[in-house]
Amino acid sequence: MDLSPENKYKKIQCWLAVAVSLCILSTGCLAQGADSHWDQGRVIESGLSVLPMRERIEPENNMLQHRLDELLPGLMQETGIDMWLVLAREYAEDPVYFSLVPQPGFAARRTTMLIFHRHADGSVDRLTVNRYPLGEPYESVWSGGELDAQWQALGELIAERNPGAIGINVSRHWPVADGLTRGLHQRLLEVLPDDFEQRLTSAEELVIRWVETRTEPELAVYPQVVSLARMVIGEAFSNQVITPGVTSTADVAWYIRQRFAELDLPIWFMPYVNLQRQGQECAADNPFCGSSGVIQPGDVLHTDVGICYLKLCTDTQEMAYVLRLGEQQVPSGLRQALRVGNRWQDHLTGAFVTGRSGNKILAETQRQAEAEGIRSSTYTHPLGFFGHAPGPTIGMWDNQKETPIRGDWALYPNTGYAIEGNIKAAVSEWGDQLVQIKLEQSAVFDGNQVQYLAGRQTQWHVVK
Repeated sequence: MDLSPENKYKKIQCWLAVAVSLCILSTGCLAQGADSHWDQGRVIESGLSVLPMRERIEPENNMLQHRLDELLPGLMQETGIDMWLVLAREYAEDPVYFSLVPQPGFAARRTTMLIFHRHADGSVDRLTVNRYPLGEPYESVWSGGELDAQWQALGELIAERNPGAIGINVSRHWPVADGLTRGLHQRLLEVLPDDFEQRLTSAEELVIRWVETRTEPELAVYPQVVSLARMVIGEAFSNQVITPGVTSTADVAWYIRQRFAELDLPIWFMPYVNLQRQGQECAADNPFCGSSGVIQPGDVLHTDVGICYLKLCTDTQEMAYVLRLGEQQVPSGLRQALRVGNRWQDHLTGAFVTGRSGNKILAETQRQAEAEGIRSSTYTHPLGFFGHAPGPTIGMWDNQKETPIRGDWALYPNTGYAIEGNIKAAVSEWGDQLVQIKLEQSAVFDGNQVQYLAGRQTQWHVVK
C-alpha cells in the first residue's frame, strides 16, 4: 500500500472540499448538498447524512479490520512487543478494549482475553481465550468452561507461544494505557510459566501509538463526523433557536444536547454555552471570560461541543454575535478579533513538525504570537477514539508552561488534534474592552501540515 501523504490525502482533499462548502459559518446557515457516499443513511435537513445504528456496524468493523491488518503489526514491531495481552472484565473494561473488538458489543463478556502474538516475519495472530468467542477478526483458542480453566488456558498458550517481551497495559502517567486492573494482574502472575514474569513489560508506548494513529479509512470519514458537529452549532447559533431577550445560554446548550440525541450522535461532555457583554469586564489575566444568562442584542456567544460517531470523536468551539437593533453586520472590532484568533491558529499549526514535542510546539506558538503582540493561551490536545486522547499535550488552560511527560511526547504523522485555545483583543466599539475569542477545531497532522477536517470558523455566526 502506498502510504505517501499525497496518495493518503487525495480522498481527504475531496472530503474537505465538500465539508468546507457545506459549513458556511458566518450566518449560522445549515450545510447544503447530500453526499452520495452515505445515501443509505438518514439525510437530515442540512443535506448531511447520519447512518442508522444498524448500518454503522459494517463501516466500524471494516475500519477495525484495516487497523488490525495494516497498523497493529508495524506498531508492535516499532515498540518491541512480541505478545500483547488485553485483559478485561465486564463493566471494568480496559480503556483500549472497545478500539479492538468488533461491534455490536457493549461490554466484555465476563472475563475477555485478547492476545496478539507477533511472529518473526512480522505477522500477528489475533487470538481470544474467552467463554464467548468474539468471531472475526479473532481466532478462538479456548471457549466455554470455568474461570479457573480460562486462566489456565491463557497460561498454557503463553508457554506454548514462548514470546519474548509480553506487553501488559500498566502505566504510571497515561490512563488509557493503565487498563489492567490489580486483580487481573495478580491472576496473570499466578498462571505465567516459571521465569516468565521478567518478560512482562509496559505496553504504554504501543497503546498510545495505537490509539493516537488515524488510518486512511478513518480519515476518509472523519470530515463527515466533524461536519455534523459544526452543523448543529450552526443551527444553535441562529434565529431558529435563539430569540434575543428570551432564550438563555442554558436553553441553547440543551438544544444542542437534544439535537445530537435526535440524531443518535453520542456526546462525550455536556455542551456548554456562555456569553460576553459590553460592560462586563474581561480581565487580561482571567483565564476564562463569560457568563450565563438570557441572551440579549449585542452579546458575544461561545459554545463548546463534542460528539463521537463511527468511533471517532470531535471537539469544537465557535463564536456568535447577536445583532443590535439597526446593526447590519458584526462590529468591525469583533471581526478583527476573530482574524487575530485565526492568526493564532496559524502560528500553532505552523509549529507542528514531525518529532517535535508538545512542549516545543507550545513554546514556538507563544514565541510567534508574542512577536505580533497577540494575547493568546494555547491548550491543544490529541483527538480520536477519545475526546481527550493520548499523545502530545500542547499547553493546558491552567498551565502555559511545559507539561511533564505528556508534553514531552513527540508528534507523529497521521494523528488528530483539537486545535484549541483563545486570544483576547480590545474592541473599540466596546470602549476597548477585552473580548475573549475561544476557538477549537478538529484537525489532522499528515506529517507535513495540519489540515482542518471540516474547515474552521473564519466568520461570525450571526443571530439577527
